[in-house]
Amino acid sequence: MEVQSILEQALLEGRKNLLENEAYKVLSSYNIQISPYKLVHSLKEAEDAAKMIGFPVVLKIVSPDIIHKSDIGGVKIGIENLSQLRECYGALMDSVEKNAPNAKIVGVLVVKMAPKSVEVVIGMLRDPTFGPTVMFGLGGVLIEIMKDVVFRIAPVDKKEALEMIKKVKGFPLLSGFRGSKPLDLESLADLISNVSKIAVENPLIDQMDLNPVIVYERGLAVVDARIILKP
Repeated sequence: MEVQSILEQALLEGRKNLLENEAYKVLSSYNIQISPYKLVHSLKEAEDAAKMIGFPVVLKIVSPDIIHKSDIGGVKIGIENLSQLRECYGALMDSVEKNAPNAKIVGVLVVKMAPKSVEVVIGMLRDPTFGPTVMFGLGGVLIEIMKDVVFRIAPVDKKEALEMIKKVKGFPLLSGFRGSKPLDLESLADLISNVSKIAVENPLIDQMDLNPVIVYERGLAVVDARIILKP
């Protein structure tokens, strides 16, 4: 199975963090919708990828040695055209060279920039007592400020996932608040249930963090994914 080989290859290379493109492959294997992306190795490839994906796009450095990309200038967002892309690609590579000169660079991810909407977080951790545990809450900066999250022990089916969604204090933001339209809770529940399935079927995965996931009236977009393996 592709997922198993991705996880085992990372461990063979002495890594406990999957690269972001590897995490996307794991999620895609479980029919989880990812924003369109391409891993590139040059400015020319980045230009071609952006034309194919369509602007606006985001650039993200891919390196096993860089976990928090934003901290070292390894993410450039809101790129609207080829001129901006060339400028941002150069600035990104310069920032990484300056702030992480010894990092091994695998490439750059060109990702379709998702439109704004309500951000949520879905996570998973392997509790020493209870085993795989799934987490859901409001995402983005709100998770740090409000700590509005709920946990369930896996497996979590779609019905339980919907109950988790309704438990958070910020649920009105998702269900329709002061004239705003309700968002796609069905797709969100499917995603939570799929994260639970990944956790149950892949004991090599220790933690998973999808933050943010942007939820729309129809569908959603996983914007950032982190998967940590058991050492």
